[in-house]
Amino acid sequence: QVHLVESGGGLVQPGGSLTLSCAASGDPFSTYNKGWFRQAPGKEREFVAMIDWRGVTTHYADSVRGRFTISVDNAKNTVYLQMNSLKPEDTADYYCASTRGWATARKDFNYWGQGTQVTVSS
Repeated sequence: QVHLVESGGGLVQPGGSLTLSCAASGDPFSTYNKGWFRQAPGKEREFVAMIDWRGVTTHYADSVRGRFTISVDNAKNTVYLQMNSLKPEDTADYYCASTRGWATARKDFNYWGQGTQVTVSS
């Protein structure tokens, strides 16, 4: 089992920035690919970003490309999501997850964190 814990969420003004962290414990995590998803009230959980286990290849949803950056520090067993130029529509609960593959569907990710809330508002 892999246990994931997100942190770094909060309230931020439009145009501001936040960095989310996801710390892993339990089974070895370094060789899993990592991803971030988000879910707004009343909406389906959607893919945000993912990164291969070496931290070289990334993939982003069109809605966040150019604004968000995913990175991983395997020495710390931690994955990050740097969010810049935040918009009100970015408001959601954000979840980190892990997968052995390279697909963006929720069902393809085997381990999940509990989520951290991000609110973008004036």
